[in-house]
Amino acid sequence: MSLPDARNSAGPLRVVARLALLASLALASACSVRPLYSDGPVSAGVEAGTATQLASINIKPVSTRYGQEVRNHLIFMFNGGAGQQAAAPYTMDLAVTALNESALLAAVTNKDDEPTTGTMTLTGIYVITDIKTGKRIASGKRNVSASFDRPRQEFATLRAQRDAENRAARELAELLRLAIAQDMSKG
Repeated sequence: MSLPDARNSAGPLRVVARLALLASLALASACSVRPLYSDGPVSAGVEAGTATQLASINIKPVSTRYGQEVRNHLIFMFNGGAGQQAAAPYTMDLAVTALNESALLAAVTNKDDEPTTGTMTLTGIYVITDIKTGKRIASGKRNVSASFDRPRQEFATLRAQRDAENRAARELAELLRLAIAQDMSKG
């Protein structure tokens, strides 16, 4: 086979490749991509962006200190530093639980083992409800762990544990914000 013959036999392959390229371009043009926290509408039918929807959620009070830390961070992130709206269309029930575990035991004597590191795990469960209809809009569960050292001094251990709770609360609030923003953007 000579060179001109080889070029003629590649012609149908080029046509098929061009058709496949055109089909993939047509398929990709139907996709709509936008930033998750954008306030701009996706299309004419969508009225508010995700950031506006997050600001329209009131978070109900919680009973624990670490739960309050998560709630405060969420309120700050949802509203850009402002407080909650007086009459928001959605409410969020938030439950935060903590689990404090000893991660490493160091042999001190033959009889006793002393924990030297710990792990604080916070788990957040949320349910978002439409106030008018009482319908559940979104729900989910996320958890975060934060490690800390347990020195021999009791106060230092308590302070390290509290700092781990605060770090875990901040990270849990970030995860919950992302999960809620994704849920609210789905509509």
